[in-house]
Amino acid sequence: MLEYKEDYEKTKCRMDAFWANEIVDRPLVSITYRKENSEWLTRPQYKSYEEYWLDIEFRAREEAQLMKNLVFYADAMPVAFPNLGPGIFSAWCGCPYTFGKETAWTSPCIFDWHQDYSKAVLDMSHPLFKKTVEYTKLLIEYGKGKFIVGLTDFHPGADHLAALRGSDNLAVDLLDNPDFVKQKLAESYSEYFKVFDYFCDLIKSAGMPVASWTPLVHDDRMYVPSNDFSCMISSGMFREFFLEDLVDECRFYKNNIYHLDGPGALHHLDMLLDIKEINVIQWVPGAGHDDPKQWLHVYKKILSAGKSVQILNVQPKDLPVLMENLPPKGVWLCMIGVNDEYTADEVLKLVNKWV
Repeated sequence: MLEYKEDYEKTKCRMDAFWANEIVDRPLVSITYRKENSEWLTRPQYKSYEEYWLDIEFRAREEAQLMKNLVFYADAMPVAFPNLGPGIFSAWCGCPYTFGKETAWTSPCIFDWHQDYSKAVLDMSHPLFKKTVEYTKLLIEYGKGKFIVGLTDFHPGADHLAALRGSDNLAVDLLDNPDFVKQKLAESYSEYFKVFDYFCDLIKSAGMPVASWTPLVHDDRMYVPSNDFSCMISSGMFREFFLEDLVDECRFYKNNIYHLDGPGALHHLDMLLDIKEINVIQWVPGAGHDDPKQWLHVYKKILSAGKSVQILNVQPKDLPVLMENLPPKGVWLCMIGVNDEYTADEVLKLVNKWV
């Protein structure tokens, strides 16, 4: 039991079933809302965005306070993850890194494959690697007995190569420098698996389950494989350059939830559904396309293939249509627009009828 999740074991049981595309008593439904009279930390004045991002001590306290201020209702899990931006693994491997207000981004570090190939390698003495370790350890200390600490946002694989080279250059490389791409991809996965296990062991040694930026937990290795770069390429190119390594990545984890990002990546769905090692699909429709009712055909296709699906941005008014058109088994509803206990209770009453 966790202080911020007293019914942890019941939710964990439902999540274990969800991973296996099974169901215990109802679909997963995650609802979070702020407690009344919440107290918030006063953020210091910073000279730059970078100064804030790297004030790990304050950010860990800020994240711990956020966990304290939220109600984790139904199957919502209290997961805090040490967020240093989606390109942090590539930064450890040599990419210049820029911090903005809400996110961070990389700049390429391989301008010439022959001259720069050996420069883009993992450096576990990198200051940003040390910051990620520090952040993870601080959150673990604050979270003991209260909340779960997730893994940082690694983005390995094709997205890592796109960071090293730049997306446009990598797209050209698939035609002009295929051997360099395949070799660097294979080497980068060896680096990634090493750091993944490093952080996974930190969390497990604290007696916590494994989670990530997606608040879904498992007792052992789990993560969110992705290939946002795939929006730029055909399924044939995906199959030639990235499929085999993606399968190996999925095998490395005990469970995984594939992050399928945007309509531009949907043409790969059939191929992804053929990968038996993928347990769950997280469909992210993208800005302006986030009405879940318009993606019923996608959810049906995923569920029909024997995969579970995470449905994002579900409002209470969407529930009748989803319940009428989808089976309950293998569904995870991530609710928005629920800001109080009464509304949360009404949502759960309705979902409990979906059996």
